[in-house]
Amino acid sequence: MFRIGEFSKLTQVSIRMLRYYDEVGLLKPAKVDEWTGHRLYSVEQMPRLNKILYLRDSGFNVSEIALAISLDDSLLLDILDKKRSEIEQNIQNEKEKLKRIALAKAEIEGNKGELHYNIVLKPIPAYQVLSLRKIVPTYYAEGNLWKELSVYAKEQNIEISDYTFSIYHDTEYKEQDVDIELCVPVNKMGKAMAPFCFRTTEPVHTMACTMVYGDFSNIKGGYIAFARWLQENSRYRIAGATRQIVHRGPWNETEPDRYLTEIQIPVVE
Repeated sequence: MFRIGEFSKLTQVSIRMLRYYDEVGLLKPAKVDEWTGHRLYSVEQMPRLNKILYLRDSGFNVSEIALAISLDDSLLLDILDKKRSEIEQNIQNEKEKLKRIALAKAEIEGNKGELHYNIVLKPIPAYQVLSLRKIVPTYYAEGNLWKELSVYAKEQNIEISDYTFSIYHDTEYKEQDVDIELCVPVNKMGKAMAPFCFRTTEPVHTMACTMVYGDFSNIKGGYIAFARWLQENSRYRIAGATRQIVHRGPWNETEPDRYLTEIQIPVVE
């Protein structure tokens, strides 16, 4: 048995942290001397302490560590994969914040002129499509939906054309639980399995459209241009779900500055 100071030196973990792990129940001493009250630790506790440390350094909080160290290795691997996905999403969110900061600085410093968005009106016909519609956590999850649809289309030998589009069914912008439908035009209807289906989209008599060039962060500017256009052309009002077509994106273009996205908003007089 080792006294807490000795165990601290051998494990390279401070006495303060060992006492903390004792208090929160993660690593109780193997024995407490009944006469002196000294905490005593055994060499058999080192693997548990090492597991606590790598979980802590991987971003797990105390309650998550307590759960993780109670699991067998296969379940622990699942927990680690989930934490990795969570961290990757956080990194992506932080990258988006950096982009917004860069855009804000550019506007303030006057190094970047306002992008021009040309609004045009055109009719959109009905399309026969393979559809996947789901409520997803955020708009960032749309990429996962496309992966899911692509896998299904490949399994069913359905060719995905360049004119795929997304329909956003929510009547407002939502930060969570977003209703998104992905549509792949097809030459003929087939028999699909839920959540996939074949359907005919509604024709739109008048669709206000604009092209957004460059990184997806420019899409916000496209919607601002729509707002200004609608204010200047007050006889029109929004009448239905918006659509979005990414003509050039991460799958067919390596440079974000060369992305090309079309925003479509149905309007009526």
